[in-house]
Amino acid sequence: MKNFLFPLIAVLLWSMNAIVNKAASTAIDPAAISFYRWALALVVMTPFVLRSVLRNRKVVMQHWWQLAILGALGMMLYQSLAYYAAHSVSATFMGIMNSLIPLLTVVISIFVLRVIPTVGIVVGSALSLLGLLWLVSQGNPASMLSNGLGQGELMMLIASAAYALYGVLTKRWAIQLSSWDSLYVQIFFGLILLTPNFLFAKDVTLNNDNIGLVIFAGIAASIVAPALWIQGVMRLGANTTSIFMNLAPVFTAIIAIFALGEELRSYHLIGGGIVLLGVMLAQQLRTPLTQAFGRKKKALQEDME
Repeated sequence: MKNFLFPLIAVLLWSMNAIVNKAASTAIDPAAISFYRWALALVVMTPFVLRSVLRNRKVVMQHWWQLAILGALGMMLYQSLAYYAAHSVSATFMGIMNSLIPLLTVVISIFVLRVIPTVGIVVGSALSLLGLLWLVSQGNPASMLSNGLGQGELMMLIASAAYALYGVLTKRWAIQLSSWDSLYVQIFFGLILLTPNFLFAKDVTLNNDNIGLVIFAGIAASIVAPALWIQGVMRLGANTTSIFMNLAPVFTAIIAIFALGEELRSYHLIGGGIVLLGVMLAQQLRTPLTQAFGRKKKALQEDME
């Protein structure tokens, strides 16, 4: 039973990080917290990881461009866009959008890894799209025709897709480095890519109002949560552990209500519920689409005979 605590606490910390994203929108420039967060994570990890990275420098040099791309997707695009999006969308919305990442990962895998689509992917994608439309339109999908997708919503969609692609490429390239060595080098490249935006930011001052947010994002969300998640995968397996991600929007919504005073509206419940149902169906209905059609075709032929 205690093994379930590893992914559970990891998801709780990541859910709390969505609250940090929203709180940071009024306390610190997005470019500043993006840079400080990963700089802090790199400094904290260095005494524990640098020696191993140096031992494996040949592998790092061989795959530097792949590690740089992963750093751009996971450390620069995903988190930076979330910080910018937090200026116009709620923490609850961000939590629901993050819950789409497992489904987006599977969809992207169809094109990048040539994974055969399943019944769950097709049905789940359709449902999640419907839920997303309901959520973004605040319960009035027809308004999307005139208003379109808001900037914050679009940023979160791109951020989620970037992290999904990050997961797919990580699996495809399968770089022969430990999880921590790989993460360390990715953070290094991510920091390089974040530096120009940081240098041109208007205000990068750290003060009593924002330093706690940076510390939580840089240590709890960037180091502690991944460590717990990795332990969960090792003890429970990837499939079982991934199910816990479905709790993220629930945790985020509950924390946002009490910590930020956000209101949980009906369109959050309906749209978020449909999105979550779509993700769960994609995880559970694993019959290949070709096999399902084959069975149906065979059944029709037998009926005709």
